Amino acid sequence: MKVKGNIIKARIAFVKERFGQPALEKVLAALPEGDRQQLVRATNVGWYEFELGDRLDKAIVSALGGGNTKIFEEMGRASARENLTTVHASFLEPRDPQKFMAKAPLIFRFYYDTGQRTWEPTGPTSGMLITSGSETFSTADCATVMGWYQEALGMLGAKNVVIVEETCCAQGGDACRYKVSWS
Repeated sequence: MKVKGNIIKARIAFVKERFGQPALEKVLAALPEGDRQQLVRATNVGWYEFELGDRLDKAIVSALGGGNTKIFEEMGRASARENLTTVHASFLEPRDPQKFMAKAPLIFRFYYDTGQRTWEPTGPTSGMLITSGSETFSTADCATVMGWYQEALGMLGAKNVVIVEETCCAQGGDACRYKVSWS
């Protein structure tokens, strides 16, 4: 499975912006030389092996997160702010949270090359976001997805956004299921 370079670039930018250049250097130093070379040359439009991003995620958690993947929810929020105010701003139109969530399959394709993501509304301000068929997955990536959608919904005016991952492929589930609600 491959991921779009803007995912990798957003993680690197987040580390540098949130923790500073020395922290980024610490994260990169924890990775093999080949990974470091790919990461510093990554482009927003390139496709990269999921495993490269996974190794980057693990280095971030180890070096900066004290082993806690919650840092990735914050990273997901930062990524949404970056991408949804620039290259993917059109996803926010019309300014309707349900219509935005219905675009989940399309949005997924911009970031991942295998698998799928669907949105199943369960009420006017709730639904189930489901990712399935991915060849690779990680707890960190799921946390990033949760933060990304939380921020995106907030950008659309949704309040009290709650996203709970009910099942996770990285934890042995058959799909990643996120229960989403807002007011």
